[in-house]
Amino acid sequence: MEILYANVEGSGKPFIFLHGFLGMGDNWKTLGNKFAKNGFEVHLVDQRNHGRSFRSEMFDYEVMAQDIKSYCDYYKLGKIILLGHSMGGKTAMLFAAKYPEMISKLIVADIAPKSYPQHHQDILKGLSSLNFKKIETREDADNQLKNYISDVGVRQFLLKNLFRKTKDEFALRINLPVLIKNIDKVGVALDQKYKFSGETLFLRGEKSGYIEGIDEISIKKQFPKASIKSVSKAGHWLHAENPKEFYDYVMRFLQ
Repeated sequence: MEILYANVEGSGKPFIFLHGFLGMGDNWKTLGNKFAKNGFEVHLVDQRNHGRSFRSEMFDYEVMAQDIKSYCDYYKLGKIILLGHSMGGKTAMLFAAKYPEMISKLIVADIAPKSYPQHHQDILKGLSSLNFKKIETREDADNQLKNYISDVGVRQFLLKNLFRKTKDEFALRINLPVLIKNIDKVGVALDQKYKFSGETLFLRGEKSGYIEGIDEISIKKQFPKASIKSVSKAGHWLHAENPKEFYDYVMRFLQ
């Protein structure tokens, strides 16, 4: 059995963070440190085929939820606080519905239980096009990505995956071929049979559009104790765009 890679900080109540598609636990480092300083044992997890975690041909929410179960069993973690953003939010929802006894509180960042159309094509095309033989610096990689992705913030986020495989060659930490092959599985809805009746906080980015007014109906159906809050001046990357407000909402919910 393979166990997910994670950075662990602080001590206290176990608090697991799950990143989004093409991300890694490291995306949560700044906020994670803040929570770690305030009485939590923070686990910044890399999900399978991401970051430093294992690579696998299997990739869907069932296996990703099982990965979290194996991780908790391995480290003997019970009654966890679980926070997931985007794809990580879908993993978190499914985990909470399947193993409610293991969850103390659930936080879902900018994703609803509904299905989402595929919208990562340009990003995946751009990443697939990278010619590592011609990349000697991060700037070289950025210049290649510019042809596909105009948003500098998105490029910087994606290039966090770039690392030196050898002294002379860069590579990506994500398992790109498997993620491309399974891209349809990232947007699937949480099956309506799954419900979690524990305390839940949904945070949405005010400018994001991922959680719309109408989605509150399905959220309340599957998460009857959910409260839904908007993080102001933030889009889908709400934790990076307005970290203070994000942190304050979460802390209030946890207290």
